[in-house]
Amino acid sequence: MAIAGTIPVAKWLAKIKRRSDGGCRLLVCKRARKQRGASIENLPEQTYRHIKSAFCDGMATTVTAVHFIWRHLYASMQAAQTTASKLRFVTPDTESSNNTLWQEKEFEQIRSRESLTEKDLEIEKKISVKEHERERHDFDTKIFYENRYWNRRPDGILINENHQTLYILEFKRSSDRNEEFLGVKEAKANEQHKRIIEALKAAAPELTFVCNKLERLSVQAGKKDEILAAHVQRICKVHDTVIQSYCQQIQGSSGADATTSIENIEEHVYV
Repeated sequence: MAIAGTIPVAKWLAKIKRRSDGGCRLLVCKRARKQRGASIENLPEQTYRHIKSAFCDGMATTVTAVHFIWRHLYASMQAAQTTASKLRFVTPDTESSNNTLWQEKEFEQIRSRESLTEKDLEIEKKISVKEHERERHDFDTKIFYENRYWNRRPDGILINENHQTLYILEFKRSSDRNEEFLGVKEAKANEQHKRIIEALKAAAPELTFVCNKLERLSVQAGKKDEILAAHVQRICKVHDTVIQSYCQQIQGSSGADATTSIENIEEHVYV
């Protein structure tokens, strides 16, 4: 269904004249928007992309639970390191913010927190302030920019033994129906962590940065295809879980909209 684009989401149903509009049909979405004081007149367009995203209040729990599937890939790469590898996987179990990373001695040795703070302020000031950030920004501009930088958190960080190369990993999910999806997602990941890299480069110009280049992560020859094949199987299972959750919410409703909030844990879908 995902490949054919025929998942029974509201936009598709509207396209085949089975619904009058393409707004999200999950009542959990409507309830959440009401609680936030937002209008329910113009609900987000319910596409396959929407129900795979934590931005859909009705799917957020399930999608967040399966998002961390990339941890399996991260652990597999770590286990398949060559004997000559000088890489250390800094965040094997959880994401870490810049603030947490710079509490470790080896990161402080790269550049002190104080010198980075000076550089990151210059860079953060160039980034527009979102509406939901405006109140904190206006209350204390300097603290706002500092916090925004130090709270940034890549999916994964690797560092070599000589502290001369940092590997910043960001894992993205995407449909491959668009033949340009790899380039689009790589550009998005690079843009996401551009500020971290700019600040570090300004403070430590001798450092080398590598973003999302699996071929440079010292994985044993012959292991890469095996690791990626296993990951593809997990991704397919995750897609199946998301669809099960969505359909169970829709089918659990007594009307045209769903009333049940679904949580997913591993292989099971729970009401």
